[in-house]
Amino acid sequence: MKTLIRLFEQFELRSTGKWFFLSAVVGMVAGLAAIVFQYAGQAVAHFSMSTVAGYTPLEAAGEHSLFHETAGVISPWLIVAVLAVGGLISGWLVYKFAPEAEGHGTDGAINAYHHQGGRIKTRVPFIKTLASAITLGTGGSCGREGPIAQIGAGFGSFFADRLKLSARDRRILMAAGMGAGVGAIFRAPLAGALFAGEILYRDADLESDVIIPSAISSIIGYSVFSLSLPEDKRFAPLFDIEGAADFLPGSPLELVPLALLSIVLVLAGIGYIKVFYGIHKLFKKLPGPPHVRPAIGAALAGLIAVGLYFLLGENPHALATLGTGYGALQTAFEPGGAEKLGVKLLLIIAVFKVLTTSLTISSGGSGGVFGPSMVIGGCLGAAVGEFCHKHLDGYLFAPTLQPQAYAVVGMAGFFAGCAHAPFSTIIMVSEMTGSYNLLLPTMWVSTLCFLLCRRWSLYEQQVANRLESPAHRGDFIVDVLEGIKVEEVYERDRKIVFIPESMPLEDIVHTIAETHQHYFPVVDTDERVVGIFSADDVRNYLYDETIWHLAFAGDVMVTNILGVTPEDDLNTALQRFTALNVDELPVFAPNTPGKLLGMLRQKEAIARYNRRLMEHKQAAAE
Repeated sequence: MKTLIRLFEQFELRSTGKWFFLSAVVGMVAGLAAIVFQYAGQAVAHFSMSTVAGYTPLEAAGEHSLFHETAGVISPWLIVAVLAVGGLISGWLVYKFAPEAEGHGTDGAINAYHHQGGRIKTRVPFIKTLASAITLGTGGSCGREGPIAQIGAGFGSFFADRLKLSARDRRILMAAGMGAGVGAIFRAPLAGALFAGEILYRDADLESDVIIPSAISSIIGYSVFSLSLPEDKRFAPLFDIEGAADFLPGSPLELVPLALLSIVLVLAGIGYIKVFYGIHKLFKKLPGPPHVRPAIGAALAGLIAVGLYFLLGENPHALATLGTGYGALQTAFEPGGAEKLGVKLLLIIAVFKVLTTSLTISSGGSGGVFGPSMVIGGCLGAAVGEFCHKHLDGYLFAPTLQPQAYAVVGMAGFFAGCAHAPFSTIIMVSEMTGSYNLLLPTMWVSTLCFLLCRRWSLYEQQVANRLESPAHRGDFIVDVLEGIKVEEVYERDRKIVFIPESMPLEDIVHTIAETHQHYFPVVDTDERVVGIFSADDVRNYLYDETIWHLAFAGDVMVTNILGVTPEDDLNTALQRFTALNVDELPVFAPNTPGKLLGMLRQKEAIARYNRRLMEHKQAAAE
């Protein structure tokens, strides 16, 4: 780190070189952190859930395990015990050392971007790594994106602080770390770059400043993480979908059942958000030490999963409501997989995954919400696809896409609606499944879900748009001011009293007494402005009548005139108001030196700015 800091201080890097260097370093560390986090979770799972409870959850086909697990005898009640102990240890770590690491992580990074100048405490990434690995490894229903996003963001913030970068640069580097972590762990570098810029806002807005740095860091992070995988999985997608290359809609009428899927996803998404934060409020009211709450939540999640396991005839797919749940999703992606699981089981997994995820994370457990959202949306999509194939066959709107294609589309649509991140989700799902053939239906469903779910968001710390972000408050003042010209503001018809350069002070005193004008331009014989003075400048001579006949306008005026032209913007005008500490500025004709067109008042400029700002807010609300 010291070497990097010395290199950065010694070389005058241009903007492009600076961001390439900084983003590459953050991406490298985020990729290494993703490896540590991935294998730490696997180690915890091996020595707890697999060894103690005999349960090894199914994973996505593209995953690589350090341990060669053999199928054992599942002990359902030991699963509950492992979950409870994991929740207790994770909760103790978080509440003892870094309470900011509580919950799903991404919200913490979003909050740091908007409200804390991009600062994340140094200990947060380390505690988040350990606590999340324990939560995931012991079977907690959560995902990897929240923890790795906060881990990557935490290093970006730490690196920026050590280099003493500005608040703006720190925010960008923090977001680049977030994108690098997500791009690495999900093997979706393009989506990671877009995710970092899009997840910050609730509306269809994008943090354009972070896209290029995030793209660089995401590419490096993905490449570093891929080196930890065997060659056959190094650049393979996370999920293996047989026949994905043949997924093409057969007719534009396919949009009708896909619209039906959108409605199902939106209703499920609203329910997910309400349950998630409803359980969060309930756990906040529980008495006792806060680190016990994650244990209670994890134990309840385990009881639900075990209850389903017995109710469904000891069906191991019922346990997909624990852990990442990617195994059930991988099964749904197989040819005939949706039919094998059945509509009923797919709906049960989706509905109870909402509940177990809410209990695991909303109770204070450490984990992400993206992974469970993929499972919920994918299972709902597969269920709707299977239902439509069975009950709409022979109708005009009968689907031509297979149920596994609906599972892919459901993954994207569900999270796009819940997280208000349609573009990055579309790309991420396409990269995770290794096929862009479903781009059209995915865009259709994701856009519908985003529009219909705008009132609800899974991320409470998102702000509406850049206008509402405290991080951009100063930027928008300049942006708004630069969008208003002086010619739109100053009063052209206002009558201005000019003072001839040769007018004696006695006449000036009487003129001031007869008008409410405060600033007086002084003109020569050609009526060109040669100076200006204010009523305050004349007050110094009011009690010395002997000088009234000796002094002239040229003696009291200021010749260093700083004015504006109609083409100047209000940002320029306010800078000159501040530089001169005056309330009015002369407005000169741009091509005729000294020709005065009027006077611009500071209060007029501020009033116009406030009106424009209100117009922006009203437009954003609509």
